Amino acid sequence: MTMLDDLTTAAAWPTAYPQGYAVVDVETTGLARDDRIVSAAVYRLDAQGNVEDHWYTLVNPERDPGPVWIHGLTSDALEGAPLFPEIAAEFAARLDGRVLVAHNAIFDWQMIAREYARAESAAPVRQRLCTIALAKQLALPLPNHKLESLAAHFGVEQRQAHNALDDARVLAEAFRPSLHAAAEQGVRLPLLECRPLTEWAASPAASPSPYPSSPYRSNSWRPSRKRPACPYPNPGRYETDKPLKQGMRVAFSGDTSVDRELLEDRTVEAGLHVATSVSRLTSLLVTNDPDAATSKTLKARSFGTPVVDEAAYTQLLRDVAPADG
Repeated sequence: MTMLDDLTTAAAWPTAYPQGYAVVDVETTGLARDDRIVSAAVYRLDAQGNVEDHWYTLVNPERDPGPVWIHGLTSDALEGAPLFPEIAAEFAARLDGRVLVAHNAIFDWQMIAREYARAESAAPVRQRLCTIALAKQLALPLPNHKLESLAAHFGVEQRQAHNALDDARVLAEAFRPSLHAAAEQGVRLPLLECRPLTEWAASPAASPSPYPSSPYRSNSWRPSRKRPACPYPNPGRYETDKPLKQGMRVAFSGDTSVDRELLEDRTVEAGLHVATSVSRLTSLLVTNDPDAATSKTLKARSFGTPVVDEAAYTQLLRDVAPADG
């Protein structure tokens, strides 16, 4: 019996590890706070990462389906699909008592939390695990941190990218060997707390700005907190047409379409440092209004700090280069 075989036994498995996982993928009408889920899939796994069952549903978003060229779901395909409140109980049953696992988990979690808040309910999720973060902790030799690269590393066939059911299957199959590798190497799983959104207020029907004010009521997401120090050294400034690198200092200025705290969470999970001000050490300023005369934009101009908008930054977050080892 190999060590890997031995690790699959209940007796040898680390007791600190969770007892069950819900591998999730959701396809959505977009990336902003008012976007909706159009399909969802869940693979339930046991403590060793073995598949117990799976579930998939379409969801009527009650609006334009968004990037059909990505997820392939047209208005006609979604017209007869259930509304989210109609599938909320079944979805919750699949998540209950398990760690939510997803590729870029903060995105899937925030979309799920918002849908439950709109339905005046809450998802029974207390912890999430991002497979990007786990891949980085395992130092997997990936060219980037896209799902297709993780799948290729473990020899998992990807049949229909951006189909929630197939993406969840691919991730479940790639997560199992990742989980075993973590157990074998004694790697602590990168578990993060999930605090359900308890209130929802839709954005104003009309707004003079393309980035309307936050729909979150005061303290509806979670209280503000001091973030842990970034564990990576600052590699310097961001360079155009190159990826972000772990340790870079990123500052934000002005309104964002994604809730600021969630955007900062994604930044921290990617291994970047959230800077509260702009200095000569700042790697990048993210703002949707670079011409605004704010202290951060003025300092960025004076220091020559690179500036990108939120949409460009969101794309950059998908493929952050590891810190120099």
